[in-house]
Amino acid sequence: MLLVYVQKITPRVSYTFKHICKRILGLEVDFTSKIESFIAHDGPKLSYGKQPLGKELYFQSVDLLFEHGFNEVDIQVIPWGETQCFFQVKHPDAALPFDIFAASFYLLTRYEEYLPHVKDELGRFAATESIAYQHGFLQEPVVDIWAFEFKDILKEKYSDIEFREKEFRIHPILYINQTFAYWQKGILRSIGGGLRDLWQLKISDVTDRIKVMLGVKKDPYNTFDFVINLQKNKIRDCLMFFGLGDYTNLEKNISHSNPEHRKVVKHVSDYVRVGLKVSYDAISDLEVLKEEKTRIENIVNRQMLYSLCSFYKIKLPEAYRNFIELEIKEDFSMGYPEQAGFRAGTCTPFMFYDLDYEVQTPLVIHSFCCTAKSFDMAENEFTVKQELLDYMNKIKKVNGLFIPVFSNGLFSELNEQTFWKSIFEFIWNQDEDKKD
Repeated sequence: MLLVYVQKITPRVSYTFKHICKRILGLEVDFTSKIESFIAHDGPKLSYGKQPLGKELYFQSVDLLFEHGFNEVDIQVIPWGETQCFFQVKHPDAALPFDIFAASFYLLTRYEEYLPHVKDELGRFAATESIAYQHGFLQEPVVDIWAFEFKDILKEKYSDIEFREKEFRIHPILYINQTFAYWQKGILRSIGGGLRDLWQLKISDVTDRIKVMLGVKKDPYNTFDFVINLQKNKIRDCLMFFGLGDYTNLEKNISHSNPEHRKVVKHVSDYVRVGLKVSYDAISDLEVLKEEKTRIENIVNRQMLYSLCSFYKIKLPEAYRNFIELEIKEDFSMGYPEQAGFRAGTCTPFMFYDLDYEVQTPLVIHSFCCTAKSFDMAENEFTVKQELLDYMNKIKKVNGLFIPVFSNGLFSELNEQTFWKSIFEFIWNQDEDKKD
C-alpha cells in the first residue's frame, strides 16, 4: 500500500489519487495528514503539497485539489516527452515537472464544461471547446500516460512495490436510435417516407419498403442477429442501448408499446446486455427519465443499470445526478460523436465527481473512443481499420478499455458504406491479451 502525506485530505485529493493509483495502476493507497504516521510508515510513501517535509519522494501541488467549486483556471499546455501536460511546477525536489494529479482532476471531472463555453446546436459541449482539442492531445489517453510516468518513479524508488495490473479490453457498443427502418412505422409515416424516396428517385428503397411492410422481407435495420451470432461464437463484453422515448422531432423510434418492438428488445436481452438510450428530453427531466427506465425494465424483466444519452449530450451535473437518483450504475455517454479520442483524458472507467457538492458519486463513467462519425466519410475500409488499430495500440500500452460505438443502421443495406459490418467483425475478433 502507498501512503500519501498531505496537509489537508480533501475529497479532491482522495478522488484523484484513488483513480490514478487504484483504478489505473492497481495500487492500494491511503492518506495521512500526521507527520508522525508518515515517518513511521515503512512501506512506499510520498508527500504531496507546496513544500517537501524532508528528503522523501515529493510531488509538488498547485491549488486545484485544495479549492472548492470551480473558477477560471490558467491552463498552459507544455510538451513533456512524447506527450503534453499542464500545471507545471518548479520546485527542484519535485519528482515530476507537472502536478499530474491536478491536471487529471481537471480532465476527469470535466471541469472546463462547467465554465462558460459555446454550445453546439443541440446544446452540447463541442470538442473544439476543449483544451485537449485545442492543444492536440485529444487523441491521447493522457491521464493514463501520466499515471504510467508516476508508476515508473514509484518503481525506481521502491523496487519491491507491487501493482495489480489490469488488462486491455475491448467493449463494443451499439446505439439503437431506430429499431426498424420501415417495419411497424404506421401508415402515415410509411406513406410519407415512400413519397420522399420517390421524390429522390430511390426506387429500390420504395420497393424494399413495400416488401418489408408486407412481411416478405426482413427490415434492413433489424441487424441484431448479426451481433448475437458473433456473441455466441466469441464472448465479448458488448452492450446495446435501445431508445424507448416518446416520438418527437429528435426521437423517431416506433412506440415503446409496439409488440414487435418489445419482442426485439427482449430477444436481444436474452443474449447481449442491454441499456437505455436516454431520449433528448429525458436527459434533463427526471420524470421522463424515470418513465423510460421503467419501460425497458418491464420489457427485459431486470433492473436497468446502463445509460447512454441521445446525441451523446451530457448536461452536467443534472443528468448524472438524475441517473444516480434512479440507481443507474454506469453511463457510456462520455465522448464526442464526430471526434475520436478521449473526452475525459482517460481510457479507464472512472467515478463521477460532483463539483457542486464536492463529492465522489457511485456513478461509473465509461469514456467511448470513437463512433462511425469520427472518421472521414470518404475513407475506405483499410484506412478506418488502420486508425482503429492505432487507437487500440495506444490503449493497450496503458492497459485501458477500448470502446467503439456503432449503430444497427450501419450494418444495413441502406448504408452506402458497406464495410461497417467488416469493421465491427474486425474489432470483435481482435486479441485482447496481445500488446503490439
